[in-house]
Amino acid sequence: MEILTGDSITTCLSPLVHDLICNLGFELTEICDINSIVTQNGEVRWKAITDRVSYAELGHSLDYRQSVQRLGPVCEAIHLHISSLSRAQFETQYSPWYQWTTSPELFLEIYDALESSQSAAISLSVMKLASCLERALGDVFLLIGNECPFLLRDLLASAELAHVFGHAVMDVLKVFIGSPCGLNLRNVLWHGFASPQDIPPKYCSALLLLTAGLGQLLKSYLHHTKVQLAHRPFVTLTNLEDVIVFPGVTDKVLSALETVMTKSSFLLKIMLPYWELAVSKFKSHRFADCTMLLLSQLEAGLRRVFATVNKCPDRLLTAESTILYTTFDEILAKHMSDGSINQLPCFLGEPAMDFLWDFLNYQEGPRIRDRLSHGEINIREFPKAAASQLLTFCLVLLLRFTEEDTLSELKEEAAIQLLVSLAERYRSRCHPAFQLQKQVLSCEKSLRMWPVLPLPEECCQEAGRSEGNSEACACNSLISKILCELCHYLPASACAINGLDGLPSENVGLLCPVLSLILLLLALELVSVHAVHGKDAQERQQYLRFLKLILQYTENLVAYTSRQKNKWNEAVSLTRAVLLRIWTFSEKKQMLIHLTKNTNKVDTG
Repeated sequence: MEILTGDSITTCLSPLVHDLICNLGFELTEICDINSIVTQNGEVRWKAITDRVSYAELGHSLDYRQSVQRLGPVCEAIHLHISSLSRAQFETQYSPWYQWTTSPELFLEIYDALESSQSAAISLSVMKLASCLERALGDVFLLIGNECPFLLRDLLASAELAHVFGHAVMDVLKVFIGSPCGLNLRNVLWHGFASPQDIPPKYCSALLLLTAGLGQLLKSYLHHTKVQLAHRPFVTLTNLEDVIVFPGVTDKVLSALETVMTKSSFLLKIMLPYWELAVSKFKSHRFADCTMLLLSQLEAGLRRVFATVNKCPDRLLTAESTILYTTFDEILAKHMSDGSINQLPCFLGEPAMDFLWDFLNYQEGPRIRDRLSHGEINIREFPKAAASQLLTFCLVLLLRFTEEDTLSELKEEAAIQLLVSLAERYRSRCHPAFQLQKQVLSCEKSLRMWPVLPLPEECCQEAGRSEGNSEACACNSLISKILCELCHYLPASACAINGLDGLPSENVGLLCPVLSLILLLLALELVSVHAVHGKDAQERQQYLRFLKLILQYTENLVAYTSRQKNKWNEAVSLTRAVLLRIWTFSEKKQMLIHLTKNTNKVDTG
């Protein structure tokens, strides 16, 4: 599928942003004495750095451009200093000051990346450093504050961190990673705007030293306040097992990806080193590293498709500080910022969009990008399965943007065809509707176990007293009527249920049948959920009130039937009332099953 033409793009940074990152910090040629910045035993002299930050003439707002320009020589001196140290010297001098972070071992790896001079590895190091630093700063925030800000820029602007580290120090961090007006290194990398050659290594070195300096300031603060820093536990990826659809990555898959990424128009050639490094990281079992690189490049590639199909080529570049960047949030949205329809979902197709939403956006999904970029995951224990799924999806996506005659033999291989087929059949597993399906099935399984559960003696006595209860009998009659109505919307094979005969029952004879009925009702409505678009606003509100009524009933039933209360008569009255409401709602044909185009039977297969 060749819609992306021309690969003459040399950067995805807008002219102003490119100038800010790649040129401005190199304009001053003065030589800074490293001894004025850091002592011989590795203590950071913060004043030499904070004095370089510039402010507007009026007020205290930062002058970001002038600050970047003036900090340039300082960053150069830091870079030369770190480059002059052996690995053992760096570890001895600085490693103790990284213990305040959640991943102190990471910083030796960043030193190694700087020593290698591989631009893609240095960019990855900045991504990892920024996420680790964000997580650690959030832990420091919680020494004073209650709820840690979700966004890094809000965290850096907080009074809590300024109280611990000082306003001047926080302003330095804002210049590097905290504002779109500054270098904004975190965002331009995590959102896939910056190519490897766009990131000067000296900024990575500067962040490496600044993080150690923050550790030194924190040690002083903790000593004076007599408090201890506690790290929040890492989170685990939610419902990862639900989104595993591809088989494990084989050597053939890796080889195919290495071939395709040099031919596919999905990626810009300036970004190719990131893809190569991602494959290398997967091979060396560095699955978090691989995933970070793939996520940023997936966003970069999809942004390119987004800009093409929506005919807005300017959206490919970073925006200026006054305009929002085009990120995953907008790329995957139904509408553009101007209200027009986003053409990307239609172009990619529902299976690809479902996969992206499952992995990235849905609250019930793993939300890999959010959790990695904010430092919430232990990258040492990042699951291979997550990296495998993303890598395979990327391969399939790259194949879509590769000319047929270029890789015809590869596309004919059975293993590759299987992956393409699996991708084309993908359906959302983290959408709220799917999660509700899982809950309904789980409840149904539990209800089928009800008859075999032993009952306390007092419950048997209560059951005896309830025999002949006219209200309970009325409930059973209503259940039969509603069930007969719902049977019209079941497949023929499931319509053999006669009254209560097909429902599980228990000695009391009411609770299990009514709960089974509610589950059946919810299952049928869930199958027909897309019919909700056939209701107008007022009808939707009525329908929501109906569902809330059922929810309220179940919550009240839990309270009335607890061992502490055991209010059987109240539970029966409550049940009859809700059954009457369900019957009335059904008679008026106001449920979703009544709106489905196929009025014969709902396909539950």
